[in-house]
Amino acid sequence: MSRQLALLERAQQGDDDACRAVLEENEGLVWSVVRRYTGCGVETEDLYQLGCIGFIKAVKCFDFTYGTQFSTYAVPKIAGEIRRFLRDDQAVKVGRTTKEKGQALRKIREQLRSSLGREARLSELAEASGMTAEEIAEIDLALAAPESLQQENGDGLTLESVLGTDAPEESMVEKIALREAVDSLPEREKWTILLRFFKGMTQAQTARIIGVSQVQVSRLERRSLEKLRRQLEE
Repeated sequence: MSRQLALLERAQQGDDDACRAVLEENEGLVWSVVRRYTGCGVETEDLYQLGCIGFIKAVKCFDFTYGTQFSTYAVPKIAGEIRRFLRDDQAVKVGRTTKEKGQALRKIREQLRSSLGREARLSELAEASGMTAEEIAEIDLALAAPESLQQENGDGLTLESVLGTDAPEESMVEKIALREAVDSLPEREKWTILLRFFKGMTQAQTARIIGVSQVQVSRLERRSLEKLRRQLEE
C-alpha cells in the first residue's frame, strides 16, 4: 500500500495527524480547483478554506474499492463544496434583466413550438422576440445550469466526454469557466454548442433551428469542440 493510501486509511479511522498530512500533501490539488473560482466575489483564502472542507469530505468518503485515484475522486468534491457556497451565498448572480429576458424567451419558444409544431429556428426566435441571435445565445448561456458538462445531447453524448480532457473536473469545473469558453466562439459555433450540449438536441434539430444542413452542423460542432480543447490545454 502506498504512503498516501496508508494515510487515507488512518485518516478515515479518525487519525487527525494523518488527515492533516494528506491535506498538506495535496495542497496543490486544492489550489488547482480554487483558482478556477477566483474573481467570483469571494476572497481567495476563503475559497481555499471551502476547498479544504471539500477535500476532507473526500477523505472521509473515499472508497478504496472504487478503482480510481483519490485525486480523481477528490476534485469534484472540492469543486462541489465551493459551488454550493457560491450558489447558497449567491456570489455568482444573474442580473434581473437577463432573468426577465430569459422568461420572455421561454414563453416565446413555447408559443412558436405550439404554432409551428416544431422548435423555432434561430431567425424565427429572433424575429418574434426582437432580440439578436447573439443576445439570445448570451441569455441562454447565462441561465444554463451548472451541470451542463454532464447534460446529454440528443445522441447521448456530453460536452465533458467529447472534449476528452484527462481531468475535466479541473479544467472546466464550473459554470463561469464554461460560459467564458463558449462565449469566445463565433456566433454559429456558439449556437451549435448551446443547442447540442446545453439544450440536448440532435444534429438534425440543431440544423433546423440554425438554418443550415446537418453536414454543416457536424462541421461546426467539430470545429468548435477543437477550439474548446485548445483553450483547455492552454
